[in-house]
Amino acid sequence: MQPISIAIDGPSAAGKSTLSRMLAKHLGFLYVDTGAIYRTVGLFVKRNHIGPKDEPAISALLDQIQIHLQYDETDGLQHMYLGEEDVSEAIREHIISQYASDVSTLPVVRRFLLSMQRNLAASGNVVMDGRDIGTVVLPNANVKIFLTASAEERARRRFEELKAKGAETSFETVLQDIRQRDHQDQTRATAPLKQAEDAILIDSTHLSAEECLEIIVSIVKSVQARQAEQEIQNGALQE
Repeated sequence: MQPISIAIDGPSAAGKSTLSRMLAKHLGFLYVDTGAIYRTVGLFVKRNHIGPKDEPAISALLDQIQIHLQYDETDGLQHMYLGEEDVSEAIREHIISQYASDVSTLPVVRRFLLSMQRNLAASGNVVMDGRDIGTVVLPNANVKIFLTASAEERARRRFEELKAKGAETSFETVLQDIRQRDHQDQTRATAPLKQAEDAILIDSTHLSAEECLEIIVSIVKSVQARQAEQEIQNGALQE
């Protein structure tokens, strides 16, 4: 059977990463967190004391960035490496979120990472999440999901995550950040955040991660069944 690619797009804090990890584990697929890849670029830019919107300076250093993903069988999570350093925790710092948001608007960065993301998808069955997976990175994905939730609910989720980590911030600050990120993602010139025409919309405002998972698994099984039937028909025609 041909590899199946699942693209899950949506705004910040919609639950894409959590749901994608759950889905990949349930299906036995490879999970690729593209947001973590952009965060790693953002971390590299910050450490080199470059402004996150300074495209010429960033472009000049892109060939020095050594990024790779590694999957830890112990925790089942994707770990991001910058050179030989595991930066999986460092890229989750709040300031890196803004760096990632800014560098992701730069065409040179998006072009640099495009082939990397497509090569990962070509390696086998994959679940990939981001903001332009179904529209740009994997336009021919077998399943496209656009996962969203209200800004207030997304801010609540992010605020609870930050509070659990001991971060000192307010709900109002997080909500403002969410709205600012939405505006930036939706209005950027290169690969803006939008729902692909053939993507299925799932509003998770009042749904649990488990309920969203059940919906998507049902969709994927239908696609797998159709694909298997098509391959059987193609095989019969060749005999």
